[in-house]
Amino acid sequence: METIPALHLYRMRYFFPFFIFLVTTSPSQAQTVADIAAPAGFNRLEQPAGAFGAWLRKIPLKKDKTVYLYNGKKKTNQQAQFAVLDVSVGKKDLQQCADAVMRLYAEYRFAAQQYDKIVFHATDGTRMDYDSWRQGTRFVLQKGRLVRRHIAAASNSRASFDQYLNTVFSYAGTLSLSKELKKAEDILPGDVFITGGSPGHAVIVTDVAVNKAGRRQFLLAQSYMPAQDIHILVNPAHPQSPWYEVSPAAPLITPEWDFAPGSLKRFPW
Repeated sequence: METIPALHLYRMRYFFPFFIFLVTTSPSQAQTVADIAAPAGFNRLEQPAGAFGAWLRKIPLKKDKTVYLYNGKKKTNQQAQFAVLDVSVGKKDLQQCADAVMRLYAEYRFAAQQYDKIVFHATDGTRMDYDSWRQGTRFVLQKGRLVRRHIAAASNSRASFDQYLNTVFSYAGTLSLSKELKKAEDILPGDVFITGGSPGHAVIVTDVAVNKAGRRQFLLAQSYMPAQDIHILVNPAHPQSPWYEVSPAAPLITPEWDFAPGSLKRFPW
């Protein structure tokens, strides 16, 4: 578990001063991530069929933009989100920031039946791969460290996959995920801004738009602590818009976390 830093809503002291056009689509009108209107003069970056970025665009949005915690209570801060993804948060305080990133990536690979691509490492370095899990391997805590044990029946069921994810969420986090991801320069859908540690945080790039000059703007989604609905963030500099644009040399300022320059990373597999 990672410590929640003090809230710092709408701080802009480091924001890179690009002008960002307000979107015209309201959250209630958008049914998927792809329905969130791109900024004026921008078009969505083309994504190959089957790519992670193409899959992220198809994620449905809830009609209600209220963010709920895993226990059904409303999140105290309801000012950070533009829209809420229709993705289960579960009933335990597990699916927090890095967990939400891993959840989306794992769901993408699970939907494509690319089970060998669903691999994460625990903070102690233990390899937690779904391919082994579905064959009956479990990751058991023994003397303060995870060990692999073949103790379950083979299963490809959704319930078994959910159990696997909960195990990953229990033993992995921003520190382990930040070590697995590789540095990225040109921002793409599916990239992750991440600060590893305790406290740490991670947000995922759910979409990217580009204009004729090559400028890129992007959408971000996060979960937080306690575990809560994954939501599209508003831009603190333009609270009516979810689109961000920052210089690679400048920090990224989001409603509940500041990311240092160089925090952008990408899944290498």
